[in-house]
Amino acid sequence: MIFSRGRGTGRHQKPAGATRPGRSRPGGPARPDEVDLSIESDDPVDPAAQGTDDGPYDVTEAPEANRLDLGSLRIPVVEGVDIRVQANPDGLVQQVVLVHKDSLLQLTVLAAPRSTGIWDEVREEIRTSLQSDGARAEQHEGDFGTELRARVRIEGGGQADLRFTGVDCPRWMIQAMYQGRAATDPAAAGPLDTCLRGLVVDRGREAMPVRDVLPLRLPREMAEQAQAQARAQQAQGGVNGTPQGGGPPGGPTPGGPTRRSR
Repeated sequence: MIFSRGRGTGRHQKPAGATRPGRSRPGGPARPDEVDLSIESDDPVDPAAQGTDDGPYDVTEAPEANRLDLGSLRIPVVEGVDIRVQANPDGLVQQVVLVHKDSLLQLTVLAAPRSTGIWDEVREEIRTSLQSDGARAEQHEGDFGTELRARVRIEGGGQADLRFTGVDCPRWMIQAMYQGRAATDPAAAGPLDTCLRGLVVDRGREAMPVRDVLPLRLPREMAEQAQAQARAQQAQGGVNGTPQGGGPPGGPTPGGPTRRSR
C-alpha cells in the first residue's frame, strides 16, 4: 500500500456529513487535531473478478481479496477509486470517503440487532432531518433496496444532490451516502458500488448499543505515518503562526441518525 497526504482534498464538492453529534467533513479540511490521508495501492484489483461483488460480507464469510484493513471495516482496493481517510494522530478514523472521478461515497458502519434490520428506521430519520433543513427527500428502489435521494443547499448558495442507501445484516448495518454524479445517476457509481459490494465488516463479539458507530483504526504503519504528519503540520503551523487544516469547511451538513463511536 502507498500512504500519502490526500492529493485531491478540496478539488471535489464536499459531501454532506451524515452523522451527529460532531458532524465530520468528508473531503474538507481537517481540524488541527486531525489529518487527511489518501490511500492508494500499487496493486489494485477488481473484486468482481474474484467473486467478491455479492456482499457486503460479514468477516466470517468473506472471500479473499485485496482490502484495506481499518479494523471493523475492510475496504476493497479497486482501480480508479481513491480511499480518503480522516483520522486523528492516534490513528482513530473519523471519516472514510471513496472517490471516483466526480463521485463520492461516504461509508459508516453501525451496530444493529441480530434479528432485525434498522435501515428503514434510519432512513426515516435521515428523511425527517433533511426535510427539517428545507430539503425535499424522495424514496426510490435501488440495487440495495429502498434508497433516499435529496437535493440540499450548500454554503455559497449552491445545491448538492445526495443519495443514501443502507445494507442490513445481522448485528451491523452499512450506511452509504453518494454525492456527485453517482447521486443522480446510479449507473455512474460503477467502481464505488464494486467497493460497497466488496466491503467486509468485523463486528466483534462485544455488546454495543444499537446504531453506535463501529470504531475504525488505521493499520499500525499508517498510524505511525499519521503521527509523523501531525507533528509536521504542528511544526509548520508554528512557523506560519496558523494551525494547518483549521477553519470550518463549506458544504451541506444535513443531520443524520447515527451516533459517534466511543
